[in-house]
Amino acid sequence: MFTKVKSQRSEVRTEKGIVKILFSIFCFLFSVGINAQCAMCRASLGGDANKAQAEAVNDGIVYLMVIPYLLVAGIGYAIYKMRKTKK
Repeated sequence: MFTKVKSQRSEVRTEKGIVKILFSIFCFLFSVGINAQCAMCRASLGGDANKAQAEAVNDGIVYLMVIPYLLVAGIGYAIYKMRKTKK
């Protein structure tokens, strides 16, 4: 009886793992590039004359967006390492 319960639990874990892996691959392969701008930036940088300046603003927005994600990833990794060494 116990072996059957363990077997069912391990099957559920592997199914969840497979779903997570497939979702990650799907997100990586089918990501869409977007240009993020606030309404004020779009209004002031609109038109053909400001192409280089608009691209610079978009790059700055992406740069500012990456920093918090890296910080959260670093904290998550540190917590993971602490929990792993604790066991």
